[in-house]
Amino acid sequence: MDMIPKVLQAVAGENHTVYAYFHDGTVRLFDASPLLERGGVFIPLRDENFFRSRLTVLNDTVAWDVDGNRDPCTCIDLDPCELYDSCPVVDDPLGEAV
Repeated sequence: MDMIPKVLQAVAGENHTVYAYFHDGTVRLFDASPLLERGGVFIPLRDENFFRSRLTVLNDTVAWDVDGNRDPCTCIDLDPCELYDSCPVVDDPLGEAV
């Protein structure tokens, strides 16, 4: 990879999935279920409402604004390189909404 990928938008899908919109135009689907099974800092994400309502983009990646103050130092954020390399490219789920 010659670049550090940047997430521009994150949209919650069904069953704890996230559509990550990258700066190169790709949309990748991330399944957060394995993280939720780990527990620890990921426990709040098990609540579907929290998962959806706190999902955002911070630090140029998929993140959850745990405290609700948009502080990039106190969020749960995911490695954008890992998301880019390991998540499958999918069709834009919002493409039909336009």
